[in-house]
Amino acid sequence: MIDQQSYKNTAQGPPNPRQITADILLQVIQKHQQLDITLEQALRASSLNSRDQAFVRQMVYLVMRRLGGLKHVLGQLVNKPIAKEAALTRTVVLMGLAQILLMRTSDHAAVNESVDLIAGAPHPKERGMKGLVNALLRRAVRESSKWLKAMSERPEADIAGPYRRRWGDRFGIETVKQLGASLASEPPLDIRLKEGEDGAKWAEALDARLLADGTLRRTFTDVTSLAGFDEGLWWVQDRAASIPATLLGDIKGKQVLDMCAAPGGKTMQLASMGANVTAIDRSKARLKRLQQNLQRTGLSATVEMADAAEYDSLLSFDHILLDAPCSATGTFRRNPDVLWNKGPADIAKLAVLQSKLLDHAFSLLPVGGLLIYCVCSLEQEEGEGQITAFLKSHPTAEIVPVTSSEVPSIEQTIANDGTLTLMPSVDAEAGGMDGFYIARLRRHAAG
Repeated sequence: MIDQQSYKNTAQGPPNPRQITADILLQVIQKHQQLDITLEQALRASSLNSRDQAFVRQMVYLVMRRLGGLKHVLGQLVNKPIAKEAALTRTVVLMGLAQILLMRTSDHAAVNESVDLIAGAPHPKERGMKGLVNALLRRAVRESSKWLKAMSERPEADIAGPYRRRWGDRFGIETVKQLGASLASEPPLDIRLKEGEDGAKWAEALDARLLADGTLRRTFTDVTSLAGFDEGLWWVQDRAASIPATLLGDIKGKQVLDMCAAPGGKTMQLASMGANVTAIDRSKARLKRLQQNLQRTGLSATVEMADAAEYDSLLSFDHILLDAPCSATGTFRRNPDVLWNKGPADIAKLAVLQSKLLDHAFSLLPVGGLLIYCVCSLEQEEGEGQITAFLKSHPTAEIVPVTSSEVPSIEQTIANDGTLTLMPSVDAEAGGMDGFYIARLRRHAAG
């Protein structure tokens, strides 16, 4: 058995961005660590300059987004699978393939630097595989057009097998192909302006495209360097994530409870719309980030650390927004690790929690009040399955159907019952969006 040491424990000399990339990928792929947290911790601990940090970030996300296709190519290149214990060798080959097939890295550099990585591996058995790494990647260079074609013809390969089957049964194979194709490019950066800001003006200032719902969309960059960030005139919020709050309509002066609110995108949106917002979350660290976001934007909300499943208040809320904890499979373009590290057991556990939260949220809702339930998930158990079961057990609850005028340009996402199922493949020509399920509920008087 090869001991899976990390480079950070053995490397000498200046930091090597490729070594750091390999170590992060090992943590995410082999040990099922959360990608964004692992990446940020590794970069903070490194002494890499900003350029090398950008390279690491790009490489990690590229390999994870295209992991299924890259694994398929690797499987075709080898006569027999690389030993399970040689996880570092497999990781380095996947990195090399990503550079050869999907990046502008020179073929010579991609091969040689991959071989050098293995030559400096912590374990001698893996160091002995540098010849194999060299041969595999040189063959990939010679046959690059063949493998690029194979990856483009099977976009669904980038969706992990269990989800490929789940979503194939639910949505059909063509939709799965479209979902897979959405992983071929980096997701855009979406910006939400404060109410009253001029969208056209800011689209020009930020070199962004103004979408029909007011979202500003541009290529990903360091947001802190953009105009208006320090002044707090906007915040980053995916187009799909901005829709739930808009479905409450005119909320100026209304008391709105934002449950599971951190890190605060919807809280800021609700406050900007003029609501008196109470934002609750049970995570102290995430609430700190929410408060920092409020401070930067100059928006106000009452922030409380509380368990949403047991929360009570002396206030009477007009409306409630519950963005429930979920598997986050709808965010797979931004968080590709969820497809490989979250499974049916995680979904089932979360579904139990969502049901409890939904029941409690409704108990706080007055007659005539609206409750928005949403999850950034594509799983039936977390979306329509929850609402179907909820309506059966709550006779005073009803769906308030979403209308086409409320979701301009994406009316096709409205289901027959008036709920929304947003997909990363929807409006793909404009850059797509995260996957979300959204239901708008109202309490009516008994009888």
